[in-house]
Amino acid sequence: MRVRVLMNIGACGPYAHFVAQFEPPGAGGGLELLSAVPEDRLPAEFVPSVRAGLLDGLNGVAAAVLLTDGTFHEVDSSEYGYTIAGREAGRAALIGAGLLPAEEAEALRWTTWPGKPRPKKRRKGAERR
Repeated sequence: MRVRVLMNIGACGPYAHFVAQFEPPGAGGGLELLSAVPEDRLPAEFVPSVRAGLLDGLNGVAAAVLLTDGTFHEVDSSEYGYTIAGREAGRAALIGAGLLPAEEAEALRWTTWPGKPRPKKRRKGAERR
């Protein structure tokens, strides 16, 4: 499963972007994370934050994850932003694998993946929660 996360809130705030491939884990289980992204596109200092977010988002589910692309911003990128992005990517992978209900996809604001359920259209005049 391929997941893309692009997080940017307005003109300032956390910026994080990476593309990850999720596959079943190896024999050892747990989270296996490998980055194939050049350092000039995604500095190694952010990879541990992606890992921390993935661990949280996957909620104990084992996976092999390959980071295949990414970008950063000199000013707006931070460990915090990549942790949030990693969490969203992990949750997206669980939804895509059918381990979380599709309705959970509506909460994933910055993440896209093939087959992502589209938000249900609200009826005109329906109250917002």
